Amino acid sequence: MRDALLPARRISTGVTLGDLIERNARFSRDDVAFDDGTRRLTHRSFFERVSRLAEALEARGCQHQDRVAMLSMNSIEYFEFYGACELAGYMAATVNYRLALAEMRAILESAAPTVLLFESQYAGLAEELRAGLPGVRAWICIGPGPSWAEDYEGVLAAASGAGPRGRSGEDDIAHLIFTSGTTGKPKGCMLAHRDSVNKAAMHAAEMGVTPADRMLLVMPYFHVGAKGMQLGACWRGATVIVQRSFEPERVVEAIERDKATIVHLAPTMVQSVLELPGIEGRDLSSLRVVGYSAAPMPINVLRKGLVLMGNVFHQVYGQTEGAISVLLRSQHRPDGTARERRWLESVGQPLIGTEVRLVDDHDQDVPAGEPGEIIYRGGVMFRGFWNDMPATMQALRGGWVHSGDIGRFDEDGFLYIVDRKKDMVISGGENIYTREVEQALVQHPAVLEAAVIGIADARWGEAVRAVVVLRAGSRLSEQELVDHCRTLIAGYKKPRSVVFAAELPKLHNGKVDKNRIRVLHGGALNSIQGKP
Repeated sequence: MRDALLPARRISTGVTLGDLIERNARFSRDDVAFDDGTRRLTHRSFFERVSRLAEALEARGCQHQDRVAMLSMNSIEYFEFYGACELAGYMAATVNYRLALAEMRAILESAAPTVLLFESQYAGLAEELRAGLPGVRAWICIGPGPSWAEDYEGVLAAASGAGPRGRSGEDDIAHLIFTSGTTGKPKGCMLAHRDSVNKAAMHAAEMGVTPADRMLLVMPYFHVGAKGMQLGACWRGATVIVQRSFEPERVVEAIERDKATIVHLAPTMVQSVLELPGIEGRDLSSLRVVGYSAAPMPINVLRKGLVLMGNVFHQVYGQTEGAISVLLRSQHRPDGTARERRWLESVGQPLIGTEVRLVDDHDQDVPAGEPGEIIYRGGVMFRGFWNDMPATMQALRGGWVHSGDIGRFDEDGFLYIVDRKKDMVISGGENIYTREVEQALVQHPAVLEAAVIGIADARWGEAVRAVVVLRAGSRLSEQELVDHCRTLIAGYKKPRSVVFAAELPKLHNGKVDKNRIRVLHGGALNSIQGKP
């Protein structure tokens, strides 16, 4: 491909995600863009492969703003799929590979892709999906695949190298990413180039990303969290270290071997790493940033991490729908004043350019210091839900994204997540926020993890139930745990029942799956089940 790269054919003068890829190919051409342990791609070679894929998709019928879908675990090819769509103006529609066949079919029927790329291990699923997706013009398999699918590498090799004729514009939809389903059926969030470029700049600036950084990404690439972090790396031409999935030992090995400087983890993943035997003796000295998101960090886990890893933690609070606030490394002060130590329990302060309000059920601002639903607007917001105008209008009432989270501000402008609005328990007319009870539970030394739900109660309307995972070798009675909670929270907030479980079900992004917990442990009980 000639040095001039692709000609600019779009009318818009704004920056797109495709522009960032092309810029890195020009100014950081020989630097490593992606490294999966067996293969490295420079920024130049990444651009060339992305351009070939975009050209090939165009040849298979993809037009401006058509959807292209991907069914795969983490891989370099996943970012090539994203990059091709970002360059040529297609929408990258992601599919959670952990879903059941019926769930995948519903998402793909909604997205209506023109082309579907899939990894060879999902060939059986892809074959079952084929009959119900007549609009898919081409099926492309990454790795050895069935005879009815085209070979991914062959598709790239057959492209001329001239690149796609079409290009993306700043107000085009870049990504169609489906929510994690914490509030029911997943909804497709439309994320535009303009907002995603803003997110890339925000991540790079807040973490201080430089071209020398090596960013380890282990969370699912079909989710907005890992994709957002990769955009921050792309903004400065840094290297992304690719891992197929999260395994605590492999994360530590990659930090030691590959000298990762930035890693992105959910709080539950941080805890798994910190629980590894011998973690105190491992070499984590290359790390300068541990970005965490998806949920606030339990305070006991955060304090342990600060001791073992140093002052490297950086929290971003947001959703698939948008970015909201940040708790910087400099604001993690475990040895500070009482006021500063309290910040560790927060999700930080609103991002620059983002407005955050706390409102009641009528969208009126709540009094200072009172909890309310977090609503926000700014430079990183979704454009609506795909094919769902009623949900879009509800979520974007008055031009503000309604998060569904309940929060409160302190006097320094730090935001604290109190609960998910739908998770709040109303018992005897009192609002009980499950996160507050969970924080009390995990402060017991025998408790590894805890989740709190509300269950039906004939007298009080709802009652608090705790689902608890104990540390290996620990024993604890219900009464001991309830007595412990009494020392930390008001009596009416304490659990009325406790279920001891082997594990807590989790979503793909590391969040505890409260919906599944309600199914498993939400029934009325006369006595405690599963007590050790």
